Amino acid sequence: MLKRFLADRSGSTAIEYALIAGLISVGILVGVGQTGTAVRGLFTRVGDDMNAIGQ
Repeated sequence: MLKRFLADRSGSTAIEYALIAGLISVGILVGVGQTGTAVRGLFTRVGDDMNAIGQ
């Protein structure tokens, strides 16, 4: 029974696709996080410049 279980490859494709999807998700989350940080910095600079002009 153990030999049959170890020889069965029917679920390996699904597991591979799940791992690929997980890695893509992590990449997207990292990219979105870095983009959010950059946008926050941009708006902070713009706000600081507008305050400096108004004074």
